Amino acid sequence: MTEAAAKEKGYKVKVGRFPFMGNGKAIALGEPEGLVKTVFDEKTGELLGAHMIGAEVTEMIQGYVIGKSAELTEAEFMHTIFPHPTLSEMMHESVLDAYGRAVHF
Repeated sequence: MTEAAAKEKGYKVKVGRFPFMGNGKAIALGEPEGLVKTVFDEKTGELLGAHMIGAEVTEMIQGYVIGKSAELTEAEFMHTIFPHPTLSEMMHESVLDAYGRAVHF
């Protein structure tokens, strides 16, 4: 679900964003253009939507798909370990950003 769609459906949302430029692996690959965005229900922590634009995002999106299927909340995403150095760290940073806890921002 997009941020706008979630709001239209009456959700109060928490939104996190993390740019590829903030990720060392993306910079090392010469792919600093892109963004990871997450949309959560403020009340329950449910993942409502995730959006990725940039290099290799097709290799990462399954992490959010699995999380959505397993009904993970923001707390479980925050406590998931993402390997370093990887592009997938941006997924974690986006979740953390939604709750004001981004590390590399």
